[in-house]
Amino acid sequence: MIVPDIPQNAVAVADHYDELDPIYRRVWGEHVHHGLWATGRETPAEAVEALVDTVADRLRLMPGEACVDIGCGYGSTARQLAVTRKVRVAGFTLSAEQAHYAAAHPVPDVDIHLRDWLVNGLPNTSANAAWAIESSEHMVDKPRFFDEAHRVLSPGGRFVVCAWLAETDASGWKVRHLLEPICREGRLPSMGTREEYEAMAVAAGFAIDGYEDVSRRVARTWTICARRLVKALLVDRETRRLALGARNRIFVLSFPRLILAYRTGAMRYGIFTLSKATESS
Repeated sequence: MIVPDIPQNAVAVADHYDELDPIYRRVWGEHVHHGLWATGRETPAEAVEALVDTVADRLRLMPGEACVDIGCGYGSTARQLAVTRKVRVAGFTLSAEQAHYAAAHPVPDVDIHLRDWLVNGLPNTSANAAWAIESSEHMVDKPRFFDEAHRVLSPGGRFVVCAWLAETDASGWKVRHLLEPICREGRLPSMGTREEYEAMAVAAGFAIDGYEDVSRRVARTWTICARRLVKALLVDRETRRLALGARNRIFVLSFPRLILAYRTGAMRYGIFTLSKATESS
């Protein structure tokens, strides 16, 4: 597990997203996660929605099911799946700004909570499916992240995790100059490997139904974001103010690091498909 030299916690994560809210929405959009390219000809918006559809397909979502979006951001993924898959979604975010934005863009069957997933308060076995798209990285206690998902899911429930992962046995140079700084600058308490995630999932009681490394199909997200950031710095005063004076301005340094981390293989992007055993198993 890669751990930054400066410890991160839920308060730091919330502050990061609240303060940088204007930059995130301008540079990364309302979904705040990678895009997934199949042909390379998709627009960034199409690629972002393709990742959401990929998650939904792996979850085998059915109309009327109760779902949980762990680390829902602005609620865009929850809204997309509530509309396209006719499911009911409870989303959880640490960011007051994200929760406020979600509240201003309501859709039926989506309920966004300003609450830490690790103390989510949902009843046992109350959901049919859950997903976490690039939020597990922000969890201080990753084993508990999996434990809570297993507790909340009903028997036979499905869980998909899309995660930034550290290369297994990454060299010292990659750890010192890429992975540790990415954790520090992005307010990630830790970054695990595929093997560590699978071990935590199994320890929580999940079966691992599938894993896919889609690093090559998502990596261009960061060159797109970098171009958008440069343009925003040139034309938008608020972006310049935050990039130069915000408490969390060091995140800007992560853009070139992330590009290099993907190109060198130091960082991977994995999609885990997990399931909870049925009662008869």
